[in-house]
Amino acid sequence: MSNSSLRLIALCLSLPLLVLLLALFNGLDGHAIDLDSVLAGMSNAHLLGTDALGRDVLARLSEGLQLSLSVGITVVCLGGIIGISIGILAGWVGGWLDALLMRLADIVLSFPGILLAIALAAMLGPGVENLVMALVAVGWVGFARLSRVQVLSFKSVAFVEAAIANGSSAGYIATRHLLPNIAAPLLIEASFGLAAVIIGEAGLSFLGVGVQPPDASLGTMIREGTRLMLIEPWLVLWPGLILFALVMAVNLLGDALRDKLDVRMDDR
Repeated sequence: MSNSSLRLIALCLSLPLLVLLLALFNGLDGHAIDLDSVLAGMSNAHLLGTDALGRDVLARLSEGLQLSLSVGITVVCLGGIIGISIGILAGWVGGWLDALLMRLADIVLSFPGILLAIALAAMLGPGVENLVMALVAVGWVGFARLSRVQVLSFKSVAFVEAAIANGSSAGYIATRHLLPNIAAPLLIEASFGLAAVIIGEAGLSFLGVGVQPPDASLGTMIREGTRLMLIEPWLVLWPGLILFALVMAVNLLGDALRDKLDVRMDDR
């Protein structure tokens, strides 16, 4: 990982971290309504002003940022567990099971990811739990396809064949031999998947099928701010900048991990 990459990542992370730290020291509740301070400008009491209900923008940005990260990490972890398990099973067993699981993955991939997530979230109903379920239902496919390809490439390697000859179980081979060797590309996939999930959560919340008021989300803050964008543009500007900086930092981290861990990059 080069110094320039580290500097870019640190630069992009500086704004979200600054928001979290300022909100922590400010100590205001993002749900507290103060009708006497509606659309107040920046001040010592409200560093980034207030929204149409008098709620502190900085506190809501902090809550929305934490929610985006928690949803993103949860979806990536659950999607990774499901997808990696399916991919290893398909690549190791092969045959009709491989064909069935990969056709299922192809069906999911045949739909645009965000549209499928919108449809699932609308069917399940609004809420954070249903939002996570909808995003997991879309996000497992990348892990499954990648882990399957990696398992197929390692099945004929000498140490795996030796483990099979020694009578090792499939579970032992998967956990002790396959997973450690395919961890690097899966980690890269997870980093890019996290950025996609953060954007997906913000998009679904913006459309009204994700996080619901009074809970704060970067997407809901942008949606609420669009009604007053010409009067108070910071209501859209601040959550948009935080979302941009967070996604950019995660993508840059994924690029840096790929440059560091992908052995094919060394041949260029």
